[in-house]
Amino acid sequence: MRRQIRSPLDVLLLAVCLFAAIPAEAGGPPPSHLAAAAAAPEAPSAAEEPSEEGESRAEEPPGDTGFLPRLDVFFPEGDLDLRASRLANKVYFEGQVKYNFIDGDITAFLRYRYYGLNQTFQITGFDSIEFDSLEEFSDEFERVRGFLVLTQWPHDYHHRTSLLFELDRIISNKDELRFDNNRTNTYLRLGYQIGTPDDPRSNAIVGERRAVVDRLFTPFRRIGPGDNGLSAAVTWGFDFGPGDFDYVRVEAEGLKRFEVGKGRFLVGRVRAGTFPYERLVPDSEDRPQPDRYTIPRAELFRLDGRTNLKGVSERIRGTEQLYTTWEMFFPWFVDDHREFLRLDWENWYWVLYGGLGATGFDTDVFTDTEAYYPDLGIGFESSFRFKRYTFFLSGVVAHAFRGEGDVEAQLSIKSYR
Repeated sequence: MRRQIRSPLDVLLLAVCLFAAIPAEAGGPPPSHLAAAAAAPEAPSAAEEPSEEGESRAEEPPGDTGFLPRLDVFFPEGDLDLRASRLANKVYFEGQVKYNFIDGDITAFLRYRYYGLNQTFQITGFDSIEFDSLEEFSDEFERVRGFLVLTQWPHDYHHRTSLLFELDRIISNKDELRFDNNRTNTYLRLGYQIGTPDDPRSNAIVGERRAVVDRLFTPFRRIGPGDNGLSAAVTWGFDFGPGDFDYVRVEAEGLKRFEVGKGRFLVGRVRAGTFPYERLVPDSEDRPQPDRYTIPRAELFRLDGRTNLKGVSERIRGTEQLYTTWEMFFPWFVDDHREFLRLDWENWYWVLYGGLGATGFDTDVFTDTEAYYPDLGIGFESSFRFKRYTFFLSGVVAHAFRGEGDVEAQLSIKSYR
C-alpha cells in the first residue's frame, strides 16, 4: 500500500530554502559551553569542562556556523533524522525531519530559538504522522499537529529551570484510539535539572519530546568523568479551553558516571514515573487498557525503545514506570588514527549493557517481581573520519529474558561536517 504524506516534507523543503537565504552574522558571539551542542560533534567519552565564570546568564548561541546540515540514521528500525540550521545574530533557525522509511512515519519541525541575556525562548511548530508497523499491512495512522513554546532559565552551569506550553491536535483512524481521535491535548510542563546540561534523554523530560535524537548509549562529549545529573518534571494536561484530556504526569531520571580505571567507566541511569491524577473515559471497560484514561497514548510510559530497555520488542505501556540501565565501557583505542576500509578510525569502545524495569497501570507493578524485565546485551561505540566528515557508529545486540521478544539488534550512524 502506497502512502503519500506531503505536508511535513514540504515544510522541510521550505525550511531549507529559508535557511539558505538567511545571512549569518559575522563576528557573532563565541561558542559557549552551554550551547556548543548545537554545532559540535559528540564523541563517546571525552569530558567537557565547564567555564570558570560561573555566571547565571542564559546560554549564548553558537558562533557563526553558516548552513549546517546534520544527519542521523538508525538500523534496523529505519529511522532517519535530518536537521538543517542557520544562525542569524542571536536567533537560531532550524528545520528538522524524522522519517522512518520502513513504517512510513514522518515528523517535520520548524524551530525558532532566541538567546537572551537571562533566558532562552523557543517556538516550534510540528506535524507528525505515525502508521502501524509494516508487518500489519494496514493504512491506520495517528497524526499530531501542534506548536509549543519553551522557555529556559539557566541559573548556572549545573542548575536550570524550564517551562513548556504545548498544544497538540490528534487525529486517528484507529478504532482502538477512538477517544484520541479528533481531540486536542493542551498541557503545561514545569521542569528542573541539576548536573550535566546536554544529555538529550534528560532534556526530553523537561522539554520537547518528539525532536530528541535518541542515542543507543548514554555517554557523549558532555558527560565527563564523575559527571551526574538529575531531571524532574511535572506535566499538567488540562481539559478547559481547547483541551480534551485531564491528567498529571510526574517523572524523574538520575544518571551518574563512575570511573573504573584504565580508561574504563560505568554509566548508570534510574528512571521513574507515575500519573498521580487521571480520570476514566466513558465506557472505559469496553476499551483496551491504554485507552481507558483521559491520557493520550503518546503520553503513557513505555518500556521498549532505543532509550529504554533495548532488548524489549513488545510495546509495553503504562501509567507507572520504574527501570534502570547500566553501561560499562571498555576502550579498545582512544584518540588514535587507524586506517581501515580507507577510513580514519579515531575511537572504539566495547560496551556491556544491562537493564531491569517494569511498566504497568497499577502501582503494584513496583513490588511485583514477576513484572520486571531483565535485559542484557553487548555493543560498541566508535567514531571515524572520511574527508571533512566525522561519523559516529554505535551498535548493540540485546535480549530481554521475559516476554515474547527475540534477540534485538540496533545500529546507529551519525554524521557531522
